[in-house]
Amino acid sequence: MSVQERKERERAGRERLIVATARELAEQQGWDAVTTRRLAERIEYSQPVLYSHFRGKREIIGAVALEGAAEMAAALRASASAADGPHARVVTLARVYLDFAARNPAVYDAMFLLDGGLAFAQEDTPEPLKDAFAALLESLGEVAGDGVHPGLFTEVFWAALHGLATLTRAGRLPPGDAERRVELLVDRLAVV
Repeated sequence: MSVQERKERERAGRERLIVATARELAEQQGWDAVTTRRLAERIEYSQPVLYSHFRGKREIIGAVALEGAAEMAAALRASASAADGPHARVVTLARVYLDFAARNPAVYDAMFLLDGGLAFAQEDTPEPLKDAFAALLESLGEVAGDGVHPGLFTEVFWAALHGLATLTRAGRLPPGDAERRVELLVDRLAVV
C-alpha cells in the first residue's frame, strides 16, 4: 500500500468517526449539543482536524443525513421484499418509515428538518437522497392509480408519512391510534 493510499484510508476513517460521533451525540443530547469543540474532545482530535474534513456543523449534519438516507433506503427495500402483495408492501413500508423516524430522531432531523446544505429534488441532489426517494417510489409507484404520476403520488404519500412522523414525535397525535392512521393512509391513498 502506498503512502497516499494509507493517508486516504486514514482520512476516510477520521470522517467516519466524526460523523458517527456527531450522530451519537445528537441522538443522546440533541443537535444543539453537537459543536466542533465537543466533537474534537470526544474523538480526541483538534478542532482544526475537524475543519480539515468538514467546514462546520452544517456539513456534518449533511453527512449524517446522507448516511441516514442510505440506511432508510435499505430498510425500505428490505421491508418491501419481505411483504406479500401491493397492499402489504405499502403498509409495511409506512410502518418501517415511521419506525425509522422514531428510532433515529436526530438522523431524521438531519435528513428533513435541519439545514445540512443538501439539495432536494434537483439535479445536484446527492445520490443517497435520490436513492431513498427511489426506494419509496419502487413500492408506491404501483399503487398510484390510473392517470396519477407515480413520482407525484410518492411525494404526496411521503409528505403524509413525514407529517405523521413529526406530529407523533412532537406529541401532537395520540400514540394509541398510530396503526389506524397507517391503515387509513394506505386505504385512502393507495389504489390496490
